[in-house]
Amino acid sequence: MAEIAEGILESYSAEDTWEIGRRMGEMAVPGQVITLTGDLGTGKTVFTKGFAAGLGISEPVNSPTFTILQIYEDGRLPLYHFDVYRIGDSEEMLEIGWEEYAFGEGVCLVEWADMIGDLIDELPPEKVERVEIRKDMSKGADYRRITVL
Repeated sequence: MAEIAEGILESYSAEDTWEIGRRMGEMAVPGQVITLTGDLGTGKTVFTKGFAAGLGISEPVNSPTFTILQIYEDGRLPLYHFDVYRIGDSEEMLEIGWEEYAFGEGVCLVEWADMIGDLIDELPPEKVERVEIRKDMSKGADYRRITVL
């Protein structure tokens, strides 16, 4: 598996995807916003679980689909895990304190980030790391192409 850097990484299993997330979590810095995009079932939550492990978070990590935000504070940095799949519009994010988290001392990880692209685009570009996870069935059911920008 390739070292984590800007570019394309290949995952051939959920374990690979988890490991890529873990490595990125180990390198995370305060105030960083990680955006995750990809279709249902591509491994965004698997990536997130690895990312949390890389931050040293030991509690179980689940996708906060119905609560929008889950906060984990037992790692070296707080993790603000957003799942905005069910959000109606960006205004809802502002109501739950998006700016406080995005400019806080922890790391924001946003699943389905394309749903709030306008808010992401308002952030300083150096704060944002974009991760896109895509399937390629021609390379197998478990294959994922992970693009980091």
